[in-house]
Amino acid sequence: MPSTIPYDPSLVLGNIVHQERLDNLTAISALQAPVDAAEDTLNSFISMKRSIDMTIQELINMQIDTTELIKESAEVGKKIQESAIVYAKAKLDAETKMQPLRAKIIGVHDDIESPIDYNKTDIKKMQLSADSLKMNVQYFAFDENQQSSDTHAATIKSFVSEEVSYMGESYQSQASSAVQAQMNSQHSRHSISGTLVISVTCTHRDASLLAPFILDVDKAVRVWNRVYKSDMIKTDSITNMAQIAAQSGTEKEKSLTILSGATYGSCFIGMVHILDTTDTRSSEAMYSVAASLQTQFKVGNWLAKASGGMGVDSSFSNDAKNLLSSQNVTSHCTLVAMGSIPSIKSNTVQMGVKGFADDDGAKSMAAVQKLQNATATENDSVDSSAEAARTGGQLVAMKSSQISATLSALSDIDKQSNKVIDTNSMMDALEDYINKCLQGNVGVPINYYLKPITKSQIAQMWMTKYYPGQYLAISGDDSAPANNNAPKS
Repeated sequence: MPSTIPYDPSLVLGNIVHQERLDNLTAISALQAPVDAAEDTLNSFISMKRSIDMTIQELINMQIDTTELIKESAEVGKKIQESAIVYAKAKLDAETKMQPLRAKIIGVHDDIESPIDYNKTDIKKMQLSADSLKMNVQYFAFDENQQSSDTHAATIKSFVSEEVSYMGESYQSQASSAVQAQMNSQHSRHSISGTLVISVTCTHRDASLLAPFILDVDKAVRVWNRVYKSDMIKTDSITNMAQIAAQSGTEKEKSLTILSGATYGSCFIGMVHILDTTDTRSSEAMYSVAASLQTQFKVGNWLAKASGGMGVDSSFSNDAKNLLSSQNVTSHCTLVAMGSIPSIKSNTVQMGVKGFADDDGAKSMAAVQKLQNATATENDSVDSSAEAARTGGQLVAMKSSQISATLSALSDIDKQSNKVIDTNSMMDALEDYINKCLQGNVGVPINYYLKPITKSQIAQMWMTKYYPGQYLAISGDDSAPANNNAPKS
């Protein structure tokens, strides 16, 4: 699978940034960089070879010599092989090294509340980045049909069919089928395997910034004392606060790092693999089963016709089909979406019901009139009335069968759509992901804007708040200074 955007849920806009967590993401990104570069190189060579091969075909159609171009295509093929080996080795090496780093990323964190004054701070969207999309889609379809019956069985069937053609189509078909059944039993296996791999990576132009960035100085003092327990800020001494404020700009000055902004990206990486296997065995045993079923079908049809119905019960036909054939569907789906949650759903039933709905009353009245014309007689008798009732019953059964068949088919479609995630489901999810990206307000941070708040800044802001006008008013945030005058005497 292609690389996903490294993300740590503890790095939230406005929160205190722990450097070790940011360093962990940076290390993961550094390991992914050569893998992504190797993949881009491989894809570029593949695109180049396909372009050259298409050009060769076009030149051949134009009767132009392509000898040298074919040699160049072969050289590109060697480059593809070399690039694929480099990519595979880089991917394996990076995944091995990234596993312990990913293990450090946990989903649930507890942390100190941010010193930001949320009542006064606002989040501003600015187009500081750019929209981009990189997509790589690969689809592999495999359709196989294997039959173990020998070729000469079909040949003999054709020969016998021609020899007895003078006896009529009915005997011709029976004789050829019997000969083929005696020759061998047929085993058919149909396997449809489809694999879809999608890789989409986007960057988004909107950046989120805390502007104005306003600190709550009292919360900042508490957060500082919680983080740096060995170097606390004590507000009970004005002299101590003044000394801390005077340490501004020293090399060993510590600071709190706050995530004040970020640019965003997103990715959609999915893989779906479908394997459909159907087994059907036909031999002499199947002929005996078919003969038994034929008799039961005749009885069922006679009973349905006598009662004004049509055909046999659906449960009986389903049992027969299940007896003669079996199907096994295997689906494996993997989807990783960072920055946006696509919708994975099926609207098949809704669309089918819309197509089935019919509110035209004129059609129903026309059907009733045709029924009356078909059953009208000059003299009604017991037999004619019974025949008319059967005809009416058959019309009702036909309409009922149509509704039942449609609704049961919709039910089967709904069950299959919800239980099997196929390539259509993946493409619907991709379309929803792209639409949400175009709408904006999605993404995970890919670039972080960090704002350091030093100990001296906190002390200066505290002095400005509680002793206005006595000291130089310095603001460590976007708030306007209370007083820019020199200290009073």
